[in-house]
Amino acid sequence: MKNLDIAVIGSGIGGSLISALNKNKDLILFEKDKNLGGCASTFKRLGTYFNAGATTFVGYENNHPIKNIFDEVGVIPNIVESKIAIRTIQNRKIVDRIQNFEEFLTQLNSVYYHKNNRVFWKTIKEIDEKFWNLKKVYFAKYGFQEYFKTALFVAELLKEFGFMLFKTADGYINEILPNISKEYKAFINAQLLITLQTDSKDLSLLAMSLGLAYPFHKVFYPIGGMGQIIEDLLKDVNVQNKEQIISIKKEQNKYRLISTKDEYLASKVILNSAIFESSKLFLDENIKKYYDKFSFSDQSAFVVYLKLDSKEKLLHHYQIILKDNIPNCISNSFFVSISDINDEKLSKDGYSITISTHSKAIFWEGLTKDEYEAKKEFTQNFIIKEFLNNFDNIKQENIKTLFSATSKTFYRYINRTNCGGKPITAKTIFQLPSCNTPFDGLYNVGDTVFAGQGWPGVAIGVNVLNKELNANS
Repeated sequence: MKNLDIAVIGSGIGGSLISALNKNKDLILFEKDKNLGGCASTFKRLGTYFNAGATTFVGYENNHPIKNIFDEVGVIPNIVESKIAIRTIQNRKIVDRIQNFEEFLTQLNSVYYHKNNRVFWKTIKEIDEKFWNLKKVYFAKYGFQEYFKTALFVAELLKEFGFMLFKTADGYINEILPNISKEYKAFINAQLLITLQTDSKDLSLLAMSLGLAYPFHKVFYPIGGMGQIIEDLLKDVNVQNKEQIISIKKEQNKYRLISTKDEYLASKVILNSAIFESSKLFLDENIKKYYDKFSFSDQSAFVVYLKLDSKEKLLHHYQIILKDNIPNCISNSFFVSISDINDEKLSKDGYSITISTHSKAIFWEGLTKDEYEAKKEFTQNFIIKEFLNNFDNIKQENIKTLFSATSKTFYRYINRTNCGGKPITAKTIFQLPSCNTPFDGLYNVGDTVFAGQGWPGVAIGVNVLNKELNANS
């Protein structure tokens, strides 16, 4: 049996960042799949590399937690800036989400004019800037010191945002953008669904601001795929891929881990699994009960992967907004991610493209094999048809490789049906699980604990966890 200080289970963004920060400790990172990164991995199929899920890299700028972590680890990612973060297309109308506020506002007014657009979007931008200027973003439970530091953070939020902290997103939209058109509201909600997994009716003004404002930051494309960033982060970390942890048993002040290959005894365990799916790992009833109390998030993704034989000059990211929901999905929009034309790995012999939208995980359960394949093919074909309808210079015959993934696919490879984290709403923001648990030496990291999904949100959670680890080491 191998003894170690820290066992990290799962190489998603959270697991990889915390492992890199603690690479000089007696640590092993376990990953079930051969590819590192979880939803942020890059895989090869039919001769082409594809990003599994996450495709945008944001937050690599001064005084941002992402860049701070990379600087501390000593990794410089190979990235190129997407000058147009996202091109949104709705009813053939185009608005480019770009960093320059005035240019964005001019475009916005030409498509979704409202007399209060400047007030609304300036407030969104200012709230976002204020949040990222906060120096001690912190949220943890299960200890006096943790609650005290959390209270200080809440006090700082109140000092910075005052009454705005309690405003709802929909309330603010109705107040500042009265009589907003259905089309304009769909434009806003489509972006929120991508960044925050829900729309304005469930969000606080603060959450909406963070979700809508991220294209005002620099957005990057990772050369070699998102998985390359993960591999660079982990180059000096002891990684055991293709090794799955089957069960965990607490033994006095340590944890016994049984994998598909070996047994380990660890002082600390960090789970990069979805918090509501972590119960199945443990043999201890009290730990199982702790994780069982977190409700399952049914939010998942339907992803289409395709190889495109084309010489057309294409942007990195598009969002296509439709009038009605996509069949077998819960969204009326899909997000298109296209490999950089100069990416020798992903763009060899054509573009590598992922098209993603939102779907319920449970929808794909309980189907016969024939039912499952029929519904998946129907959804895939619908998305491809709408994709081609919005790109006049791309034809069906340009598509050389085509396949798709559901929640069942993600579970097969990365052990989770949920994708994108659980929505953080105005009601649940302070009910969110923290990185620490009631059990000494047991922690969680990733998009289902504070501060939620995406590189920036997960990075905040990683910083909190790292402080906890160092405080207790």
